Amino acid sequence: MSKIKLTALSRSVVESDHAVITGDGFVNSKVPGWDNCEVNVVINEAMGANFCQLLITMEASGQLKGRTKDSQIFFYVLEGSCDVTVENQNENLKKGSYVYIPVGKDYLFSKAEAGTKLLTFHKVYEPLEGFPVPEIIINSDSKIKQNIYCDDPNLLMQNLLPEQDNLSWDMAVNIFTYNPGANLPFVETHIMEHGLIYLEGQGIYRLADKWYPIKKGDSIWMAPYCPQWFGALGTEPAVYIYYKNVNRFPTTI
Repeated sequence: MSKIKLTALSRSVVESDHAVITGDGFVNSKVPGWDNCEVNVVINEAMGANFCQLLITMEASGQLKGRTKDSQIFFYVLEGSCDVTVENQNENLKKGSYVYIPVGKDYLFSKAEAGTKLLTFHKVYEPLEGFPVPEIIINSDSKIKQNIYCDDPNLLMQNLLPEQDNLSWDMAVNIFTYNPGANLPFVETHIMEHGLIYLEGQGIYRLADKWYPIKKGDSIWMAPYCPQWFGALGTEPAVYIYYKNVNRFPTTI
């Protein structure tokens, strides 16, 4: 007896001010200079966002080669390992390593372990008079201190890029850890835009007036002023890495 495959089912949702992308509907994209790899565009301008979030899976022969122009790029190793060269800096990257590439820099990712997965955030850099363009950063999340968030020891934040009082930076990338049962202390509603992917665990996310079950591997886009709240469920921490825009005047008027 043949089995029916339900191909029309998915938890992915795309709304005008938020999206939940589960990955079951990914279709690969070709990026010039990025060879022998799968590239999935998770978030970008076509959705209504002001930044881009990609997932890349590299073959052993894969390479990502290019030069940043208007946009800065943040790379984070989700799984596996590879080498990176940015200008004259060379490093081997492993799970939890990350690379920030400012505008106007040549880069090469190569010598990957087959199946290496990378997350990227791309944002057009907005220069600020009197402040220099940020420098290249190659680091690991294991070297970044966890800080208590909102006086709750069950909410822990790591700032992977420099502190927000450094006005050279117009983007931030953080890792947020919720211990089992922890939750945001209020529904956030703010001008900052977010893109994120879950590294561990599961929970419930409120986006606008809707509620979504979320688990490891899911990605979320939140537009400015989209009401948002999260609570962790289960017996393990819920952990996500996320992008936000910071440090620029909120209007051109």
